[in-house]
Parts: sequence; C-alpha cells; structure tokens
Amino acid sequence: MHKILSILVRNHPGVLSHVAGLFTRRGYNIESISAGETADPKITRITIVTYGDAKVIEQVIKQIRKLIDVVKVQELTYEDAVTRELLLLTIFVSMNRRPEVITVANTFGATVADIADETMTLEFAGNNLKINNIVKALGNFKIKELARTGLVAIPLESKLEQNNGYHH
Repeated sequence: MHKILSILVRNHPGVLSHVAGLFTRRGYNIESISAGETADPKITRITIVTYGDAKVIEQVIKQIRKLIDVVKVQELTYEDAVTRELLLLTIFVSMNRRPEVITVANTFGATVADIADETMTLEFAGNNLKINNIVKALGNFKIKELARTGLVAIPLESKLEQNNGYHH
C-alpha cells in the first residue's frame, strides 16, 4: 500500500539525509521524495512516498519522530491530501505536428515552456494519474527528455475540519 509521509523539520543541513537514512537502514524504498521551505523559512516540509507493509512504516515513523530536528510527522492518503507533481517533457515534433501537441497541452492544462526547431518542451503540474495520462496522450511522439519532481502534499483542510467536527 502506498503511504505519503509529510514531515516538518527544522531547516538545518543534513536533516533530509537523516530522514532518508532511516528508510535505507530498514531496506525500504522511497518512491518519491521532495523537500522545500514552508511559509516559515526555519521549517522545511519533506514529502516522502513509499510502498509497503504498514508495520514497517509505523516503525519508521516512530524513528523519524525521535530525530531532534523533526517537528511533526503526518501520514496522509491520496483522499485526504492535495497532491501535485511537476512534469517537464521534451518531445521531438515536426513543424506540421505542433498544433497536435498544443491541442493535447491545452486539453490537460499544460504550458508550452520551449519551442526549438525539432522539439517542444511542455510543463505540467498535476497528480500522478494526470501526469501519466499526458505522457500517454503524447505517446506518438518520441521523448527526448522527461523529468518529474517528487510528489508534494498537504492535508485537505476540509477533511481536517470534518474529522474535528467542524463543518462549513
């Protein structure tokens, strides 16, 4: 089962490697990892997507909480979080097929980030499924380069309010 961990840490050098090291020591794979400052520049949010046994993840979470610079660890699901990933995709495309690529880009809400003589680069932010779908929709074009960020996630405030008895 996929697990999303949202970890708030003090923004100090080496904290990310300490957190990732707990997974390594347990022989656990990190499918995606991203880190960046929060609204408070002293705090960094690390988002980790992993897959596996709930008991092992529970142990890893307990160990993460023991790290000095960890402020908060939250386990999220795709249903109770806003999740996004960024895709940068460069494809080979002839001049006469560019309108086809632009149509696909517009359909998905992607942005054309660059156009060169033989290539186009698209930028797209969305959830994992939408990212996979735009790549599939452009499957008739040869990919020159593809880069994806790690997943970022924050809790859905509406779900938090429902769980605490608050309703709009």
